[in-house]
Amino acid sequence: MGRDSLAFTSAVELAKLFREKKVSPVEVVELLLKRIEELNPKLNAYLTITGDEARAVAREAEKAFQKGEELPPLFGMPVSIKDLFATRGIRTTNGSITDVNCVPDEDALAVERLRKAGVIILGKTNSPEFGMSPTTENRLGDFCRNPWNTERVSGGSSGGSAAAVAVGMGPLSLGSDGGGSIRIPSCFCGVYGIKPTYGLVPSAIWGGMPLFSAFGPITRTVVDAALMLNCIAGPDP
Repeated sequence: MGRDSLAFTSAVELAKLFREKKVSPVEVVELLLKRIEELNPKLNAYLTITGDEARAVAREAEKAFQKGEELPPLFGMPVSIKDLFATRGIRTTNGSITDVNCVPDEDALAVERLRKAGVIILGKTNSPEFGMSPTTENRLGDFCRNPWNTERVSGGSSGGSAAAVAVGMGPLSLGSDGGGSIRIPSCFCGVYGIKPTYGLVPSAIWGGMPLFSAFGPITRTVVDAALMLNCIAGPDP
């Protein structure tokens, strides 16, 4: 399988390749981090890249696959997280210069569920300040550009997630949607996004703090979105 084709392989197919030991999570993570290094300066889809953590988690995932353990469907899967979601130990800016140095000590519930499923976090994707815009522009730097035409916007507010997925900088991304923030950038970037119904995915974005938005996947295929949605869905006491 060629380098570019592996970057655009679906999560479902990657999971199969991992279990058959034909491809290693370490190999995929290195490829995606290289693509992020090459492409992100042109698109500004990622605000934070967690290369060292991603490599460490990928090595542990590789060991688990080599042992032939029974593992969750998303185990070892590279994922990006919109930068509105609290991520333990990873900078969370909310797209705002006021939070540029904020590092939470807990995960948002959806992130917690993804971590428990064994995903590998590649980084945090660009968002307008506090997600309050249909385009992904903020005062942290350049706007998030559309991968099909870099003179155009990627939509918002999950524009970084949609651009990253579209250009092969990761197969899955976690977004949020109150008034189109998953659906608009998915449309603009030619990927698939779904706004789940309220309550399907509990709306705790910063620890226990609820948000009016719904949380859902941005992917390149409907089946991948279903795989990710199954991981983050379910009631929370």
